[in-house]
Amino acid sequence: MPRIDAADGTALYVKDWGSGKPVVLIHGWPLNADSWEHQAHHLARAGHRVVAYDRRGFGRSEQPWDGYNYDTMADDLASVIDTLGLEDVAIVGFSMGGGEVSRYMSRHGGKGVRKAALLGSIAPYLMGEGGATPDLLQGMQKDLDKDRPEFLKGFFRNFYGQGLLSGVSEGVLHWSLHMALLASPRATIACIDAWQEDFRPDMAAFDVPTLVIHGTADAIVPIDPTGRQAAKMIPGAKFIEYEGAPHGFLATHAERATQDLLEFLA
Repeated sequence: MPRIDAADGTALYVKDWGSGKPVVLIHGWPLNADSWEHQAHHLARAGHRVVAYDRRGFGRSEQPWDGYNYDTMADDLASVIDTLGLEDVAIVGFSMGGGEVSRYMSRHGGKGVRKAALLGSIAPYLMGEGGATPDLLQGMQKDLDKDRPEFLKGFFRNFYGQGLLSGVSEGVLHWSLHMALLASPRATIACIDAWQEDFRPDMAAFDVPTLVIHGTADAIVPIDPTGRQAAKMIPGAKFIEYEGAPHGFLATHAERATQDLLEFLA
């Protein structure tokens, strides 16, 4: 398996497809790099070098006990970029992955970045008005600790908006659950604490063209304190709202999301 070492020695699993201007894709919770399948395949076919990696503790990466905070995870992103020698790179974060993008831009000065994208991202502040509450997140952690497989099974139905006009096949639901269960329980639970991070100070570091996409029916990461605020705080950001789309629009609106990414990266 292709792996690189993070600064603390944690081995990270990395996919590296195609050639051309590089794009790094950072996945959401509780998935892994495979969740970018549709976008990664088509971006590579369109002439991009596409790099997608499993966050520490998830997928095929090592599962350390500690390090599930955004400073460390942004440093992991820096290790991927530096080890692969990526320059003039676009960094794209979905959901939790938007935190790595935001913290990399501030903590590492956006080194080597030409464009950035926040897709269904928790940035700038999931805990803002209309967003998540500490009690909600603590309840999720308790349920995960009690019966992680059963909790995640139900979670993905909200993730993909099952029962709404959009939704996914049973195959995608099973695939998502399989990805999620590859993660360590420690990482799955600990990362929920990181969601409370306030990225509002990081928004000032976005000095490159930035794309923000968010679904208006997102029941996991509500749009008001996240996507809409990011679009206001990042100068010149291109903001696209997917009307009626759930959190998992990379699957429910796969072709549209891929096309919007291709146009932005062109």
